[in-house]
Amino acid sequence: MSSFQGIWVPLVTPFRNGAIDFVGLRRLVSHLLEKGVDGVVVCGTTAEAAALSKHEQLAVLDAVLEQVPAERVVMGLAGNNMTELLQFQNEILKRPLAGLLVPPPYYIRPSQAGLEAFYQTVADASSVPLILYDIPYRTGVAFEQATLLNIVAHERIVAIKDCGGNQANTLALLGSGKVDVLCGEDNQIFSALCLGAKGAIAASAHVHPERFVALYQQIRDNRLAAGRATFFQLLPLIHSLFIEPNPAPVKTALALEGLIDDELRAPMQRSSETMAVRLKEVLATLNSNNR
Repeated sequence: MSSFQGIWVPLVTPFRNGAIDFVGLRRLVSHLLEKGVDGVVVCGTTAEAAALSKHEQLAVLDAVLEQVPAERVVMGLAGNNMTELLQFQNEILKRPLAGLLVPPPYYIRPSQAGLEAFYQTVADASSVPLILYDIPYRTGVAFEQATLLNIVAHERIVAIKDCGGNQANTLALLGSGKVDVLCGEDNQIFSALCLGAKGAIAASAHVHPERFVALYQQIRDNRLAAGRATFFQLLPLIHSLFIEPNPAPVKTALALEGLIDDELRAPMQRSSETMAVRLKEVLATLNSNNR
């Protein structure tokens, strides 16, 4: 249905001394491409986008587009000021892109009718496909099933990043044939793909991305025993990366691999020393399994 299939990585934003580290960003993107990921999402939750100015977000997008074909780049678009959101959308769409990842307006908790109107407006204003981002524990608003099915009927809303935690909604979306489902909860990747999800937008896939690519390919090719084995090898890593607030553990793991600095923007904090020790152990185990 859509081109949003396989393993997509929601990029962290590397920092150095408080500023965006574009050298580290290029190094990270090159690494992910070499390992075979299908695409990247710029300025999503994992990117600490809420701590970036609009100018900085566009600068990150432009840097990524210098390395990654446009059809493999999605840009996050979030906000609760409709006028500003549409203005920023217009700026983004001056660049070539595969699509936009759009969560509901956060904090203000619109009604179900308000959600439908919001997505209708953003989709009508878009020249590229949209991925609906269902993540109620960050936005404060949950979709009713009928609302979701109405929204994804729009011709430009072609996929959903499913972090809703509502299995009935997930199954309804998978069964509807109206939209491609992309798993957004990393510990559910195996089951989601087996049920018919087309891929995942997975923060964990920053680390050993080739394993996540292999997992997707194994399930796609009906090699379920191999896929199950790969998933259980990855599960300690997935669990570890979400014990403390995302993306702190992801950045720590990437720093341990020498790809970026271990730095976040306040009020986000670096991983604890306990987490750093745990990640060293998890990475050592994964590396030994790879030999």
